[in-house]
Amino acid sequence: MKHEEFLIGEDFLCGGNRWRCTDIGTRVIVAISLGIHEIALAALDDKNPGLPNIQYKTTDDPSWFNGPPYAIAEHVFDEDSIDSCSRAP
Repeated sequence: MKHEEFLIGEDFLCGGNRWRCTDIGTRVIVAISLGIHEIALAALDDKNPGLPNIQYKTTDDPSWFNGPPYAIAEHVFDEDSIDSCSRAP
């Protein structure tokens, strides 16, 4: 794809993953991955005060894609990586 083909809120493919464009810079595209994400849930443990109990799990909950701000990390695609992206069907 070319830089001018990206639209905020539109999906595209890159590296075998589906992405959603969240911002367009002068030379870069910022996007979130729409795949399954690993999350960490922390809760206080009554048996060990001050030591949180952390559980890891994966989620495909679509609410994580609502933003900005986004609950997941945004990734920057530079001029070189933009070339390997394609439009999502």
